[in-house]
Amino acid sequence: MKRFVTYILIGLAVLSVSACEDFLEKGPKLSQSTDLVLSSYDGLNKATLGAYARLGNVGWYGGERVLESEMRSGNGIKHIDHNSNRYMTQMNWNYLPEATSGMWATGYVTIAACNNVIDNLEGKESSEVSAQDLNNLKAECLFLRALCHFDIVTLFALPYTYVKNNGNSLKDNQKLGIPYVYHTDSEARPAREPVLTVYENIVNDLLEAEKIIDPSYVRSGVADAKAVVTLPVIQAFLSRVYLYMGEWQKSADYATKVINSGKYTLYKPEEYTKVWTGNTGGSEVIFENFIDLGNLSNEDCSYMTYPEGAYGDCICSPELYNLYEDGDVRKDLYRQDSNETEGLWWTLKYEGKGTGTPDASNTVILRLSEMYLNRAEAIVRGATVAGTDAVKDLNLLMKNRNASQYNAVGVDAIQTERRKELAWEGHYFFDLARWNKGVTRGSCYGMDVKYQNIPFPDYKWALPIPKRELNVNENLVQNDGYKE
Repeated sequence: MKRFVTYILIGLAVLSVSACEDFLEKGPKLSQSTDLVLSSYDGLNKATLGAYARLGNVGWYGGERVLESEMRSGNGIKHIDHNSNRYMTQMNWNYLPEATSGMWATGYVTIAACNNVIDNLEGKESSEVSAQDLNNLKAECLFLRALCHFDIVTLFALPYTYVKNNGNSLKDNQKLGIPYVYHTDSEARPAREPVLTVYENIVNDLLEAEKIIDPSYVRSGVADAKAVVTLPVIQAFLSRVYLYMGEWQKSADYATKVINSGKYTLYKPEEYTKVWTGNTGGSEVIFENFIDLGNLSNEDCSYMTYPEGAYGDCICSPELYNLYEDGDVRKDLYRQDSNETEGLWWTLKYEGKGTGTPDASNTVILRLSEMYLNRAEAIVRGATVAGTDAVKDLNLLMKNRNASQYNAVGVDAIQTERRKELAWEGHYFFDLARWNKGVTRGSCYGMDVKYQNIPFPDYKWALPIPKRELNVNENLVQNDGYKE
């Protein structure tokens, strides 16, 4: 049986710089002991690079973080002729403590890796290594630690906005988030902290990272400069976190920092259907998980959205597909199977890089379109930004998608355009959660009619804490609605 504390203890061991070499850089495999790795700047630098390795895990951005969101939210459906029995649980929201998301384990291993670096930076300054060099490593690890906690808490706890607005009427365990782990400690049995506290800690890590990173820093020697942390990456993620918190002005301000940086441009209509097959991210990409064919899993996004063979389990729902008007280039980013089965469409965002069938595809985590959508929503909800408004922001996006312009913009329009633009990138379920808005879906093969529509609030919006963690950590409590 796996232990929660084991995930923390083995964090550095699974840094495995050799794992990150496959998708970020080429170099000799690390064979030194943990102590030796942490004893020098060179070792810490490689260990920081290694902390990125698990982002591409099929339990994270390699698969489930994206596909769970689509299948749970109504963007995805199943079909009897394209079924390997995967993503049934996710579609039916039928999670159990014995069968829940693997993100808990994956995230805490990565957190441990980041903490091991952060806790061993002191005293490494030298004539060859500046204080800024060390701060850059720390900023990378602070960002990754914040990202991990964010991705775990959005799965295993109720949304921040709901807890904040209804805290007095909720049970104690309905207000709980996750343990925020700052140090690797084999003896620790961390308790869950309140949702509001977890988000505060996420923001604090990101603000410190923003403060200490060199504004021009980009990690050298990597195959994809957009797969590592930079200042705009931190600022773009702050915009998202603040949006989830309902901090509208702060979300708008950070989106504006990224937009005004001049480092990114919206895809033109003629580019939109082509950019997803690049080896590295195009002009909109702020941060992504880089993957090549050597890291491909038969359960990742490429396999699950490939309509031929034994897979292709994750299909675009008619409700989503029919939102796109004719001429909108986003509608062209869907394909049928070789039989042109009526009503079945698969996303082309994971078509691959031309290296195999199915093929390796990067997963976009942050891109410029989201920043415009974040800012437009924040403005509609009360934020102000000099020189723009929600109509201007949304219409700039519409112009670059060959979609109809808006004369006025409200919350409904923003929600619809977020769904269309960010579909199959893992957003819609989490957007519904933070909007405190239930799921309404059409029926499909394998769907339990009892769970076709999921109201909000409902205990199912927070996944069950893994049973193996409860068994070894007496300080953890299960989410409301699930048996211990």
